[in-house]
Amino acid sequence: MSTVWMNQLSWMDYQSRIKNTAPPIFLPVGALEQHGPHLPLGTDGLLSASVAADAAALVGGLVAPTLSYGYKSQPKCGGGQHFCGTTSVDAATLIGSVRDAVREFARHGATKLVVLNGHYENQWFLIEGIDLGLRDVGAGSQLEVMRLEYWDFMTAETLAHVFPDGFPGFALEHAAVMETSMMLHYHPSLVRLDLIPNEGPADFPPYDIYPSRTDWVPPSGVLSSALGSDANKGRLLANEVSQRIAEAISKGFRTPTLIKNSQ
Repeated sequence: MSTVWMNQLSWMDYQSRIKNTAPPIFLPVGALEQHGPHLPLGTDGLLSASVAADAAALVGGLVAPTLSYGYKSQPKCGGGQHFCGTTSVDAATLIGSVRDAVREFARHGATKLVVLNGHYENQWFLIEGIDLGLRDVGAGSQLEVMRLEYWDFMTAETLAHVFPDGFPGFALEHAAVMETSMMLHYHPSLVRLDLIPNEGPADFPPYDIYPSRTDWVPPSGVLSSALGSDANKGRLLANEVSQRIAEAISKGFRTPTLIKNSQ
């Protein structure tokens, strides 16, 4: 069966792919978090899985089911925990989930695991989960793990095209042009362009206060304007990111991976 989705395979088909082609296994990680009035709560997981599927198609990989609950939303990059629908986990929970996944994929005989993050706040806890999982499987395991955030594969040239008036930075791009455009490319039926708020970028001080100051965050939860989003920008970003991730996978692991085709 030809598919990039691991959960569409039987266990025997999956085992055959692992043994015969040693595919990179992609583990998308997202969050259930508000993304303004115009994007769905699952945006981070939807985008990480979609990017993973595009990259997997290029390198003969498989995409595991997404880890859809992420670390707690922070005001300066996700709006914070006070929004209805934002459903987060403690650091230990996320670390444990990633640790278990690393251990299980090693048990399957996988040699290449790509943890593809789509939620800004997850980063350090993914690192800890990977570290502990590799410690569990020991030095004799053949598994290598690559961790990445898909937005790091966007070039300055492309960002200048997408943001002709200046790029506000990835933290403030929460539910803004980048994510909205990519959702218009991958999941257009889930985007409500008519509900995009007309708000300027959030203005945060250079420190944090706990409990978090909810009045720092725009009421919509959008940290920078999403006006100007379109599917063409999303396609440009998605194609560049998936191609450059495939290139990183092709040379980043000990065993080279061939890029099967190009977009």
